Amino acid sequence: MTMADLDATSLLLTRVRIVGAGRAGGAFAGALVSVGVDVDFADRHDLSAAAGDVDLVMICTPDDAISEVARSIDPGPAVVAHCSGSRRLDVLAPHERRCSVHPLMSLPNPTIGAARLLDGCQFAVAGDPAGPTMVALLGGIAFNVADDDRSAYHATASVAANHLVALCAEVEALAGRLDIDPAGFWPMMQTTLADVAEHGSTAALTGPVARGDWATVRAHLDALEKEQREPYIALARVAARVAGRVLPSDLT
Repeated sequence: MTMADLDATSLLLTRVRIVGAGRAGGAFAGALVSVGVDVDFADRHDLSAAAGDVDLVMICTPDDAISEVARSIDPGPAVVAHCSGSRRLDVLAPHERRCSVHPLMSLPNPTIGAARLLDGCQFAVAGDPAGPTMVALLGGIAFNVADDDRSAYHATASVAANHLVALCAEVEALAGRLDIDPAGFWPMMQTTLADVAEHGSTAALTGPVARGDWATVRAHLDALEKEQREPYIALARVAARVAGRVLPSDLT
């Protein structure tokens, strides 16, 4: 979505107030300031008037605190938004104008996060047009996720980011047992992701499960510690599904 795609009446987003100065709040603040938006941070101890003199209030607190923060803000002319991937719009009650803007991107700290938000980032949006307006200002791409789909969407994002980190932790543990530097495995993972992006997961899948080489899979399991077999089998089951195969009964 570009600025030209938006109705002219929705483009008035010049002042934004952020509640929450953590990684997400700091990243959004840095990114918005860089495109000319006047940004300040709300006083968490006095939120009642936060919506009175800005175009948008963005709640960047932990998910469980969003509803309480929204109720602490007296309804005013501002749109009230959150940046949660999992929460619905109803957590922003009692505000009539509400929206969600969730970046499909990891924000490890405010500086790196701001740069990533400005680098063609994709954002899941819902609700008031102020959401797509913000995305357009940041040069991003907006796509709609309905309230009923929020949990499934956020689960997908968690698999893509959090589970990938967990998988990397398994690589580190396995490499550590062999006294091998795990950094040697990262280029292989990067090229595999590039293959998936270019050709899709089915075409990118290689290895013993894709070939149906169950003897090798059994040898892998014999070589693994007990706590490492369960994640291996779980991922092998997914790989078998991608390859159109079924794991032998002794491996499930």
